[in-house]
Amino acid sequence: MSNSIIKRAVFLIIFANFFFGCSHKKQSVFTDTVEKIDVAAFEQTIDGKPTSLYTMVSENGMGIKVTNFGARVVAICVPDANGDAVDVAIGYDNLDDYTNPDKESFYGAAIGRYGNRIDDAKFELDGVDYILPANNNGNQLHGGPKGYHDVVWNAEQVSDSKIIFSYLSPDGEMGYPGNLKVSMVYELTSENGLRIEYTATTDKATVCNLTHHSYFNLSGEGSETINDHVLMINADKITPVDERLIPTGELADVNGTPFDFTSPTPIGQRVNSNNQQMQYGNGYDHNWVLNSSDEKVALAATLYSPVTNIFMEVYTDQPGVQFYGGNFIDGSTVGKQGGAYEYRSGMCLETQHFPDSPNKPQFPSTTLRPDDTYKHICEYRFSVKK
Repeated sequence: MSNSIIKRAVFLIIFANFFFGCSHKKQSVFTDTVEKIDVAAFEQTIDGKPTSLYTMVSENGMGIKVTNFGARVVAICVPDANGDAVDVAIGYDNLDDYTNPDKESFYGAAIGRYGNRIDDAKFELDGVDYILPANNNGNQLHGGPKGYHDVVWNAEQVSDSKIIFSYLSPDGEMGYPGNLKVSMVYELTSENGLRIEYTATTDKATVCNLTHHSYFNLSGEGSETINDHVLMINADKITPVDERLIPTGELADVNGTPFDFTSPTPIGQRVNSNNQQMQYGNGYDHNWVLNSSDEKVALAATLYSPVTNIFMEVYTDQPGVQFYGGNFIDGSTVGKQGGAYEYRSGMCLETQHFPDSPNKPQFPSTTLRPDDTYKHICEYRFSVKK
């Protein structure tokens, strides 16, 4: 047999092993529960637009499922210490639950036009007062009752690991000025990361603060608590709030308080503190002022589950991150595994500008003008740490 034939045979064997190995890996990145999610359960027509469920996989053992309703992440499956797939994102297995207003908790959703709270549901910009629909104790939360979590996005899946969501938010939608063109790219990276890259432009001065609202439980979706998770937040200060969870406008040091996560600390260690700020939020529901403020992508937070050894890093170029500890999860909703989501069984790390910035001139500006482009990068990166 000639050397050329031998080389060709070896090449074909290597190629076959690579191809079928990758194919097998792509088929094994999801838990049985996630694999059985019925695509038909996400196919509807809402506001004249079709909805669907999309699957994304990486070559390194990670897979997610997303729907274009609210650009929501339905599941995130990553390997644990044994190499088994674990779904670490709270969510539903059908669209009806996501569209039910009685079950709205923003699970996995894109948030806009303004993430977090705006005091008294109003702000002033360039001498004009804008009144917004209130949906949270007289304030507006997460863009209002029909924010970006509640609309159908255009979706273009350009590869196994990348999808582009786009949406035109019309002038006056939820009270906001300007036609805002929004693009969000969801991409699985070679480092087992879910990278979200936002861009937005407007034809009229407006405010813009987009974020992502996945609820994580690194012990597995449906596990009873996140209080055993070990959290680090790269921030020396928070923006303290009043009893309505509206920032006072101050920046407060975390040193010596339950908000000090500058070194890895179990979430439950101080969550029931008598600290007044903790009482306002019924636990953790606050914005941390990140130490990296040079608008470059940097490490914002880490999270670790001692049950699965799954470790998550959060990177962003934003000035803040909202840590919400699942204080309002009350067992009334049923997740993908058929079990109820119990108190503090999921948590969010939402990279963002500060809450109520349009009413707090001392905070970093969220004003977007026609000559500018809003940009925001967030990446949730997963690995195993023993």
